[in-house]
Amino acid sequence: MDQVSSKIEAKDYSISDVLSNKKYTIDYFQREYKWQQRHIEQLIADLETSFTLNYEEKHERSDVANYNSYYLGPIVLSNKDGKKSVIDGQQRLTSLTILLIYLNNLQQNHAEKVKLDTLIYSETYGQKSFNLDVPERRHCLDALYTKGEYEVKDTDDETVKNIAARYNDIAELFPDELKGRALPFFIDWLIQNVVLVVIIAYSDDNAYTIFETMNDRGLNLTPSEMLKGYLLSKVRTQEQRDKINEVWKREIKGLHELWDEADISFFQAWLRAKYAVTIRPGKAGSANEDFEKIGTRFHTWVKDNTDKIKLNNPTDFYSLVNTNIVFYMKVFTKIYKARGVLQKNVEHLYYSQQWGFASSLADPLLLAPIGISDNEETIDKKLNLVARFIETFSLYRGVNYRNFSQSSIRYTMYNLVLELRDKTVAELGKILAQKLADIEENLDGILSLGMHGQNKHFIKFILSRITAHIEQKSGKSTSFETYFNNPDGKPFEIEHIWADKLEYHADEFTQVHEFNEIRNRLGDLILLPRGTNQSFGAGKYEEKLPHYIKENLLAQSLNTVCYERNPNFLAYVSESGLPFKAHSQYKTEDLKIRQALYKSIGEEIWSLDFFSQESTN
Repeated sequence: MDQVSSKIEAKDYSISDVLSNKKYTIDYFQREYKWQQRHIEQLIADLETSFTLNYEEKHERSDVANYNSYYLGPIVLSNKDGKKSVIDGQQRLTSLTILLIYLNNLQQNHAEKVKLDTLIYSETYGQKSFNLDVPERRHCLDALYTKGEYEVKDTDDETVKNIAARYNDIAELFPDELKGRALPFFIDWLIQNVVLVVIIAYSDDNAYTIFETMNDRGLNLTPSEMLKGYLLSKVRTQEQRDKINEVWKREIKGLHELWDEADISFFQAWLRAKYAVTIRPGKAGSANEDFEKIGTRFHTWVKDNTDKIKLNNPTDFYSLVNTNIVFYMKVFTKIYKARGVLQKNVEHLYYSQQWGFASSLADPLLLAPIGISDNEETIDKKLNLVARFIETFSLYRGVNYRNFSQSSIRYTMYNLVLELRDKTVAELGKILAQKLADIEENLDGILSLGMHGQNKHFIKFILSRITAHIEQKSGKSTSFETYFNNPDGKPFEIEHIWADKLEYHADEFTQVHEFNEIRNRLGDLILLPRGTNQSFGAGKYEEKLPHYIKENLLAQSLNTVCYERNPNFLAYVSESGLPFKAHSQYKTEDLKIRQALYKSIGEEIWSLDFFSQESTN
């Protein structure tokens, strides 16, 4: 190996230095982009927290140069024949690219803009190519860059689907507080003050050696392993240490069957749920408190807060692992399994997982009321009550176009954790119902709710809940899963009742944007199986109407035939008093009437009576 090929460089660079007018390929063995929402959530939360520790309204943009730096981690590159290939760090670089595309779209209506184009793509001889140059991704990244949305196709691979989903996560989670005056400050800070350590090897052999060394888990203790070491060191006898060491390994292995870093999420959620007391205020410059410290270095927090955990002697340390941690790990596992499969008695864990705020806020809320002596029935009731609160709270915000950025609801939810801690089922129901009753937003937002690029998932969630609800009330065996995922058949898609034909509605509209705004309202939307949707989607309403009677009950209810010889449905309509009606034509007024019906169904589904009924049964 010559002197150049054996060379290795390591240096810290800003994001601007790493990406501006650069071109990277991604090595074949780590081609897929696999980050999930929890990773994006953590990234945005960390960036927002670090930035707001410095930012003040009185600052000028030049002051950002004096803000603290933030270390984002290392990346490993192979530089061979002048071409740079990403050996390690493509998850981070891809996520940064998606974030930069989002920020570039977000700042378009701002007077002050930060030039981001060259960090996203480079241009040679008039040809634009993205700085992370992977052919399979180009069409998705181009759509996100030019339109701010990408419609996922069946033929798309895992990476493209994840890129589109993570862009939507960023749009959902990005803090409102950073969208106004602070936006150019944040972008300046992100691209100039956020640092990556770039390790460059000039041969593939050296690059892979570095990659393997950095990813050898045996060389790096995780926070969970450091916590274990501390707790075991405080136990009195070797016999007890050996016993709880085996317990620990068994339980951590179970958590890792959920996902690789589930143990980290568990300890953060459990310590916040049961022991954290103080919360960092939202104002700039405030120091981190219990809830925030647990999120960054929970193993250190435990050492510094043995009084809050009531660890006074070796027996307490032994019991904490052998009893408390084991118990709450099982509850945590139950939560995540119920989020993945619709289950009776805890169905709202499944619903709230499909559309709701970040798990780092939801998990402590769910664990907070659970007591060590609670039986399975009590645990299920408490989990279902809290999950129903999360679902309803998220719905209130969603239908009123409010996002779920961690910063916007963090302080509220951490305080709620303190209120819910160790409450009985009856106490829990009262607290949660009152919290929802006190919220300024409610389901009135459904009356003006429309579909746009970033909320299609949410709209499908609402339509799936409404469709399944009225069918179950009418004696059918379909479920929310049938319409939202339909694992056993054709997937359902959102169907516009109005075709995308302005000429069909020339008596009401002359402007395309006015027509599109009304056409995308919730009242113009139903769910149909893929293929059915495409086969007559361009037809006039009068042409579609006879076909709807063959579909789900929500679609059928547009047709007069639905109200003939349909005793179970008619009994449900009579008992509920819901304003169902057939529509022989579908004008704007009909659409508004239909949207009001959806609101009424929603009020039945998400009635606050649930909390008193569930807590007294």
